Amino acid sequence: MSPSPFSPEVVNAVTRHMNDDHPEDTLLICRALGDVPDATAARMTGLDGQAGEYTVTVGSGERAVRIPWSKPLTERPQIRSEVVDLYRRACKELGLTPRGED
Repeated sequence: MSPSPFSPEVVNAVTRHMNDDHPEDTLLICRALGDVPDATAARMTGLDGQAGEYTVTVGSGERAVRIPWSKPLTERPQIRSEVVDLYRRACKELGLTPRGED
């Protein structure tokens, strides 16, 4: 695996934002795109240029999930775009209407 294009500070800022402000979106993404439809909780634990990394709760245990981006990322602004895309794809997969599109 190649080194991440993102500094630890960027990774910490993104994961903190996702976990503090978007926990429901993170759970939807993991359920739909992370092959854990029975997950009851999820938190973003990391990311690199290839994927987002999550820890999900399934039953009484936790497991790691890695969900690839649609393309390799090299710039911080690309992360937001990719996460929004993951959220929209997850909503479509689950038959939900994404926020702002009703």
